[in-house]
Amino acid sequence: MSLPKISRQYLLPAGRDGYKNLAIVEVEVPKLKATEVLVKVHAASLQYRDLSRANEFYGGLKGREVIPGSDMAGEVISVGEDVTEWKVGDRVCANFCPTHLHGDATATTLESALGGVVPGVLTEYRSFPSQSLVRIPAHFSYQQAATLPCAALTAYNALHGRKQIKAGDTVLILGTGGVSIWALQFAVTSGATVIVTSSSDKKLKVAQRLGAKHLINYRNTQDWEEEVLKLTNGVGVDHVVEVGGQGTLYKSIKSARIGGSVAVIGILSQSDFPKDIFHVVIYRAIELRGILIGSVAQFRDMVRLIEANPEKTTPVIDKVFTFEDGVAAYAHLESQKHVGKIVIQVSKDQRHMDI
Repeated sequence: MSLPKISRQYLLPAGRDGYKNLAIVEVEVPKLKATEVLVKVHAASLQYRDLSRANEFYGGLKGREVIPGSDMAGEVISVGEDVTEWKVGDRVCANFCPTHLHGDATATTLESALGGVVPGVLTEYRSFPSQSLVRIPAHFSYQQAATLPCAALTAYNALHGRKQIKAGDTVLILGTGGVSIWALQFAVTSGATVIVTSSSDKKLKVAQRLGAKHLINYRNTQDWEEEVLKLTNGVGVDHVVEVGGQGTLYKSIKSARIGGSVAVIGILSQSDFPKDIFHVVIYRAIELRGILIGSVAQFRDMVRLIEANPEKTTPVIDKVFTFEDGVAAYAHLESQKHVGKIVIQVSKDQRHMDI
């Protein structure tokens, strides 16, 4: 088949006022290098990072044009002459940091993160280094697979990274966004008892359906860390998936058992730290670990876990938007009314639409 010459993609212009400045532009599809793979993007999903980039919460990119998006799933339509591991028709995701192949992230691998300085994936066609790609679960649709590169892999790294979850552990998960829902599913799959917090009883019911044993509405129970201790007979949890940031970190630390771990992921809330926070960390021997997505090797391990447990690891997709409705997708993300992931259907190929 003939290869495309033009690709439509989203662009955040320099000097933007936020995501409402998103525009679709047409660009030429570049010539494929020998070690690259050309992928037709069928679906992409949004992260809080995408909103932060668009609204300059992170800073540093206002003077740059940005092609947004880090998470995609698509179909290989051409391979470079030196590529042997992929063929036309393969279904793939690209890793969040394409050069992070294994082990810890480095300054160099972080520079390759998609959707910032490096062009992202909200585009119809994109080339990737062949080693950055991962086969998607055989039973997943493209929309489902688009939830994997950031949210799922972050959750997997939080629970299966250095201090690995095991059957019988107790896990506290804050919220019901993309990372949190995947963490819930991975924790249940591993045989853990899961406690979930949310401000919405409706969202907590979704968490319960997915296997959460204990539910805490933090609007009704403001001292939710005390409730966690009650639920664990005063011991605390083995693992905390902390997505709130500065406004919740202290309570997350107090919820963990002596020697427990807190995976620090989000920056959604702000507050001053209590003066005794370091005292609590030290005298409870808490392990605080920042999570920077994960490597290609971890991604492959995660896919094996998903394929071995298909009934417990079905992605939760809140809403799917068309490619032309990208601004509306960002607005829905900003509203924080979603449970699970927000997906953009990039391809119009009906064969690859979810039912």
